[in-house]
Amino acid sequence: MASWPTCITLPAMSDTPTAPRKASLKALLSWAMYDWANSGFAALVQTFVFAAYFTRAVAENETLGTAMWGNMMSIAGLAIGLGGPILGAMADKSGRRKPWLGLFTVLCISATACLWLVEPDPLFVPLALLLAGIGTIGSEYSMIFYNAMLPDLADRKSIGRWSGWGWGLGYAGGLVLLILALYGFVEQGAWFGVPRTDALHVRAVMPLTAVWYLLFCLPIFLVTPDTPSTGLSIRQAAGQAFTQLRQSLREVRRYRDIATFLIARMLYNDGLTTMFAFGGIYAAGTFGMEASEVIIFGIGLNVTAGLGAAAFAWLDDWFGPRKTILVSLVGLITFGTLILLVKTVLLFWIFGLAVGIFVGPVQASSRSYLARVAPAEVRGEMFGLFALSGKLTSFLGPLLVGWLTLASGSQRIGMSAIMVLFALGLAGMLFVPSAVKTNRE
Repeated sequence: MASWPTCITLPAMSDTPTAPRKASLKALLSWAMYDWANSGFAALVQTFVFAAYFTRAVAENETLGTAMWGNMMSIAGLAIGLGGPILGAMADKSGRRKPWLGLFTVLCISATACLWLVEPDPLFVPLALLLAGIGTIGSEYSMIFYNAMLPDLADRKSIGRWSGWGWGLGYAGGLVLLILALYGFVEQGAWFGVPRTDALHVRAVMPLTAVWYLLFCLPIFLVTPDTPSTGLSIRQAAGQAFTQLRQSLREVRRYRDIATFLIARMLYNDGLTTMFAFGGIYAAGTFGMEASEVIIFGIGLNVTAGLGAAAFAWLDDWFGPRKTILVSLVGLITFGTLILLVKTVLLFWIFGLAVGIFVGPVQASSRSYLARVAPAEVRGEMFGLFALSGKLTSFLGPLLVGWLTLASGSQRIGMSAIMVLFALGLAGMLFVPSAVKTNRE
């Protein structure tokens, strides 16, 4: 039984101050709105609009365009993987995360807006790949600091729900933006009447996406609290960050369960990233879907993904993130394989929408798993490693899809690499303990 101390001792000062354990509902909703804002880049640039536009109208042909897009995603992923842990550790040491979040948000928004300049001509291939790569780096780096804020805002009993609701809001935001892009710009007789000359009606979607991101990211900066600054300069924070990262690598056994999880996530997240990057390309190339049809499919996919993320958020808190991830991966493998086998557009729609149900939960529960198990003093670093696990081999999936597509002349064969990555990630998760068993708090 505990006894009262005979004297009062001041707690040791920590290099990493922490925010209150539970923020207000308004602060949490403002945090979740960033998912709504950021999702437009993934939906309209990386997947359904610009990626398909690049391969069909900018590159010389779809096969070459697919390969070049895959190479660009691989290079961007390598940059994200190498820089993420260092930046996360720097945020741990400097305390505040919102300045870093703001920096990379602005980088992504700027690159997205400039995609307007890419005309349907092979001469614009270098510019298209450069801007899309910069935008991808900015988007992914910003998520390191955004994700690391969650454990300081939500209590442990609701982390899974807020992570899932955030993903659900993201898919809802992507859905609304896709509808606006389709009926406002892309479709014949669209609301805003943008000329179709030089693909202006498609290119105009890029500034729209940038403005959307800018507008809806504001609440997190204006309302959501940040952890206080430690007073360290950037140079001091960088020096201590490298020391912290080296120490973590030397003490990898201390974080063995987290390391196992990150390796498993590295594999299945590579599959997700590749699926996002090539989903619109596959729909357009294999099933002959036009740009407007690809966007409509994207709308449907965002509906099922958002519903899946919101519904599974409760399961995350009830049964744990590990079980949620396992169920989601089984669903992705089952319906993903069926997509590669079907020949008709109708069956592609049916199984494609079914895949969406499991996309959101596997992402949201991955975030909540790490939020539950990462020690507070190295949380930013761990979410940097989280980004690394998502990007260290992110070149592998797009590279395999690109090479297999070129070698076989078939997008179906190329896309089969994604199912292999999901299966390997599922096998790895079988060795990961539940979040309760790894809890260090």
